[in-house]
Amino acid sequence: MFVQAVEQVSAYTRAVHSIYKQYGSSDIRKGCATLFFVNETGAAVTCRHVVELLLSNTQNYLTFKAEVLAAQKLPYFEKQHLPRLKSKFGINSETLTAIRHSFVSGVDSSQYDYALHPTEDLAVLQFKDFKNKYYTGHAVFLKETQAIKQGKSLCRLGFPFPEFTNYQNSTSTDDIEWTAEGQIATPIFPMDGMVTRHIANADGHITGIELSTPGLRGQSGGPLFDTSGLVYGMQSSTKHLHLGFDLIGEEITLNGRTTKVTDYQFMNVGQCVHAQVIKTFLDNCQIKYHQA
Repeated sequence: MFVQAVEQVSAYTRAVHSIYKQYGSSDIRKGCATLFFVNETGAAVTCRHVVELLLSNTQNYLTFKAEVLAAQKLPYFEKQHLPRLKSKFGINSETLTAIRHSFVSGVDSSQYDYALHPTEDLAVLQFKDFKNKYYTGHAVFLKETQAIKQGKSLCRLGFPFPEFTNYQNSTSTDDIEWTAEGQIATPIFPMDGMVTRHIANADGHITGIELSTPGLRGQSGGPLFDTSGLVYGMQSSTKHLHLGFDLIGEEITLNGRTTKVTDYQFMNVGQCVHAQVIKTFLDNCQIKYHQA
């Protein structure tokens, strides 16, 4: 049903790869997000939380590390000074010690200006100083957004399962780096769902679309579209609805043995930023876009 639309939308939907390390670990963790281009001049939209991650840095850790180096020769360093410095800078196992991002096959520049929506999970990136672009086409938004009704089947596109391996620990510094070896790409992943409800803000204005299936990690920032490829919105988050079908201490027979199980059941639904919100924000940012 969405075969041609997926091919069309894939041409301008791209992955954002991220690698990072956390305090106390040498393991490199990785993740993906999604963006899609809205015109021919390198403008793209994604989630605000994706851009906030892009803007994160390790300056706090680097300052902590410098003070640790200065205090290492002091008496009782391990017992007194290190715990004091960790408390001072809020260092724990979640603290980023290194982070890198890569925009995959969009344009030949990683320089961009950005704008964050003040209330919605939406951001605009305008790539600059590029000579070549590696995407084709652009999003075409649904013009009459009142046509988005319950029961409509739509599809999302993104990169929820990161398979890239082109990274390593730096051999000369306590850092991480991209490499020319390894797998560079991550497969794109479509997922359909039915419009279940509209999402309104505190003022009663429709700002989002709820789908009957969850948006997967890595699909954040990906387009929501119909069978003709018209864009209805952007995947943002997943909401967990408690179904009330809980089993608490229920006895079941498994492999001939009786055991007790507890199971709390939820329905995971996707939440998408509405196309009208995206178009209005692009207007405010004076970014050209297309609709039909």
